[in-house]
Formats: sequence, C-alpha cells, structure tokens
Amino acid sequence: MAFQKYSHMDQSLFTRFVRLGIPYIELNAQGRARPSLAKLYNWRYRDLGDLSIVKEAPIFHRANAGLSYEYQLVDVPDYEGKGESTPSPWFYQNQGEAEYIVSVYIYMRLLGYPANKISILTTYNGQKLLIRDVINRRCAPYPFIGPPSKVTTVDKFQGQQNDFILLSLVRTRFVGHLRDVRRLVVAMSRARLGLYVFCRRSLFEQCYELQPTFQLLLQRPDRLGLNLNENTAYTDRTVEEVENPYFVHDVEEMAHIVHDRMNQFYQAQGVYEQYQNNMPQMEDGNEDMESDSVVEAVDGDESEKNTQQLNQAPDKDGESSKEVAGMEVDNNGFSSENGKADEN
Repeated sequence: MAFQKYSHMDQSLFTRFVRLGIPYIELNAQGRARPSLAKLYNWRYRDLGDLSIVKEAPIFHRANAGLSYEYQLVDVPDYEGKGESTPSPWFYQNQGEAEYIVSVYIYMRLLGYPANKISILTTYNGQKLLIRDVINRRCAPYPFIGPPSKVTTVDKFQGQQNDFILLSLVRTRFVGHLRDVRRLVVAMSRARLGLYVFCRRSLFEQCYELQPTFQLLLQRPDRLGLNLNENTAYTDRTVEEVENPYFVHDVEEMAHIVHDRMNQFYQAQGVYEQYQNNMPQMEDGNEDMESDSVVEAVDGDESEKNTQQLNQAPDKDGESSKEVAGMEVDNNGFSSENGKADEN
C-alpha cells in the first residue's frame, strides 16, 4: 500500500501526461444527458456546458412515463432484517436493493420501455451476480419482460451509456470505494434520460467527498415517486411536471405494485387471446353464410331459367305457352297444378 501511494499508482496515464505539462483540451460541453442530469457531475469539470441537442430535442424535454422524476435517490431500508451482507470476503451483496431494482425494472417493462434501453449497474461484483440471479428468477420466465440490456459494474460500464440507469450502491455500513470521486462521476454520467440510485441515505449523505452530487439528489424525496395513472411508455408530460406522485414506502410495496400490474397484464392478455381464439370460428361462420347465400343464388338462377324455358316452349297441342304461364314450377323441375306433377 505504501509503495502504491509513493508511486502514485492510483493515477491514470492521462493524469500523468497533464502533470508533466503536455498540452491538453478539457471537455467543455456534453451532449449525452438531460441538462438536469448533467448537474450531478458537471461540478467536477471546469465550465462544462450542454450542447444544443440536449436543450432542443423533444426527447430531453419529455418526462419518463410512469416515473415522477428524471433522477432520484431511493432510500432502501433493511430487507428481511438486514442490509449489506458478505457471503465471502470482499463479496458485498444487498438483497433489498436487488429486489427493489428488479421490481422497478419489471414495472418499466410492463409500461412498455424497451429492455435494451435499460441497464442495471452496481459498484460490486457480488451485487452484480445477485441481481442476475433475481432477474433469472423473476424476469427470465416471462418472455414479455426478459433481461435488461446489461447488468454489470460501474467500472465495466465506463465509456458506455444508456437511456435509463438503475444504480445499486450496495453498502450500508461503510461507503467503500465509491468514495473515489472518479468512480462517482462515472456512475452518475452513464444515463441519458433517467437515473435512479438505490442506496442507504443515512450512510452516503454523510460522505464529504460525495457532497456535491448527493446534495442535489437529496433535494428530492428519498422515496421512489410513481405516476400510476400512466400506463404506457409515452407521456405528454414535460420533465418539469411532476403532477401527483405516489411515493413507494419500501421494497415490499413496490413488489405488490408490480404484482398488481402483472395481473392487469394477464387479464388483458386473456381477453386478447380469447378474441384471437374466437376469430377462426367467426371467420368459418362467415364463410358458411357466404357459401349458403351463393348456393341460394345459384338455385334461384336455375329456377328462373327453367321458368323462362317453360314459358317459351309450346305444349303437345300446339297451344301457346300463355296457357301454362300460371303453373308453379319448383326447384326440382316439377310444375304443379291442383297438386299433380306435370306429365310433360
């Protein structure tokens, strides 16, 4: 450890170039995220502004359907009596955050958010594996939900981005390596449209190194805000319009909300499948009706044709057809007069 500090092994190659005086250009504008999301990390840069696209494009002005805020810190209390756990040394996991994040992911999928637009990040490999296990248990069996785009660590996701990021910070006793501001900036700057951080508020709000970011996060309620009246992934609501959010109390309540939504989805699917199953029967019935009408039309034409032939043909005595014009002719070629068949 002493050798690492003496040799500054925690510095990147780019930092070493800067310290050696090599000319460089600093980033002064970002075109990835909403301007409100960029405020979570632009304090780390000198005069970091926003490109015109993130100020003018409609997608950056539209709210995230079903969610009250475009970014939020969600305080996760102990789940089943415990917070973080270490099944093996340095293998940190948090069951409550894993269940909460997967519930929110399912909620977004049921609204219609594409799975490839959602990524789940965490700061520890142990939590990454736990979240994957929860996804395999709760999402994989349902084709209409499926897994998200990626479930990985913040370090592995560096240099990448996605529209929506669900972030698990795992720790409930000590802040851990997120105290490194560079890792914090990477974590906060991966999302384009929505960032939702799941953590233990009482721990991270006291960390001095994280204050610039967490002060902004804590200006909003620390319970997840949902707009339950929005049932699709599209909304006309602007990002500034919060309307009447419903604040989720804990992990269990979010699971109940997802359960109710799943039931509604299955009910809608049942009606649709019933309609689809009845469609062939309805089509067969229509075809039978059409065929019957065709047969009746053909029989009517033949009857009319036979009647015309009888009217035009003379009888045995050379009398004109006018004398037999009053006879009735049935569909079998028989004419009846006083209930007797025509001998001709």
